[in-house]
Amino acid sequence: MSSSGGGEEQGVGHESSSLRTYPKLPVWVVEDHHDVLPFIYRAIGSKHLPVSNISFVHLDSHPDLLIPLDMPADTVFDKEALFSELSIENWIMPAVYAGHFSQVIWLHPVWAQQIEEGTHHFLVGKDASTTTIRVTSTDPYFLSDGLYVPADQLENKKSLHLDVCLVNPSKASGDWEGKQAPRSAKKCKLSVDDTGDASSSKDSTDPSHSCTVGLSDGFGKSISGHEKLSNSQVPSASGSTGKHGYQMSELVRDILQVLKKGTAFVLDIDLDFFSVKNPFKEIYTQEEYKLLQELYSFKKPKSNLSEDELVDCVENRTHQLEDLEAAFADLCDDDTEENLKRWAANPGMKPLVQLVRNLKDRMGTPDYEMVELDLRLQLSPAFLLSESGFPIDFVRRSQKLIT
Repeated sequence: MSSSGGGEEQGVGHESSSLRTYPKLPVWVVEDHHDVLPFIYRAIGSKHLPVSNISFVHLDSHPDLLIPLDMPADTVFDKEALFSELSIENWIMPAVYAGHFSQVIWLHPVWAQQIEEGTHHFLVGKDASTTTIRVTSTDPYFLSDGLYVPADQLENKKSLHLDVCLVNPSKASGDWEGKQAPRSAKKCKLSVDDTGDASSSKDSTDPSHSCTVGLSDGFGKSISGHEKLSNSQVPSASGSTGKHGYQMSELVRDILQVLKKGTAFVLDIDLDFFSVKNPFKEIYTQEEYKLLQELYSFKKPKSNLSEDELVDCVENRTHQLEDLEAAFADLCDDDTEENLKRWAANPGMKPLVQLVRNLKDRMGTPDYEMVELDLRLQLSPAFLLSESGFPIDFVRRSQKLIT
């Protein structure tokens, strides 16, 4: 579900003042998340949203910030071709490269930890060697999909301001999967300035930029960009004022500050923000799932790697993915024990033998292409989640964040 905000109240400058205004705020509901992008483009085309400098507020269990690996960067300038290339995990970054989104705020639940908390500044551009879209971020989320390149290798660079904030139920909301919400949370502070090296920097190591938010009841009204709330105005879920309530009000204020950087904004909500289930744990046995995880494993690199070391990391990961894809494609034609052992002799491929044996015993003739797709999509650090859901009262209280 996505809604867009545009008009004079959303920003400053000539482009903002020339935007058209909807009689009522539009809301679009789609089944597949990437199918919302055509509606955003339609709003841009009708001048209800600006062509550039849009802020994007994204509530989801998944970042959706991957990139179609082999898609030529210039595809973004042919919208119909672009829409045909997108999937649920990779539809936001092409809009960044096209120049539409400049600020992205990802608000995520406790079980989604794909990107490091904090504020990230990096570049999105065309890789001069492959003509595909790549980034300068060194976060493992992007490294694990082979998306990093050095800044001097990019053309048509766009700067992205990405804030990653964890949204937690307050202690009084009860527990989920037997785990209580954290007893304390760091003060949430979103960076709203543009200082620093935009090629690849993040403020997540600074506690003042770590975003962990407890949701609270008691907001009597929505918060405009100019309202100031004191602690006494924001009760906690238990009815008393407290740290969690203060953090929620501060989160709202800081989000509003980031939104002021843009000319307009889009609010995007995926229902798996509230609850998510991993269907592949039902398709595969526990042992098979563990073997799949081992095959796809990505070891996070040490911090402060040199540029050459980062490039080597990406190249090794790319080779790993290509080898797995080739192995499963070959098994479609020949899954004999001899061929299986030949593939398993490659580095990191040993679990393949037991996996295929298990699948053949259980399924007879496994669909190896589907197994490889499951492997790539669901076991990547970009997707890996714990199954969970928020209590119902959290869903109700989250309205206070959205409104």
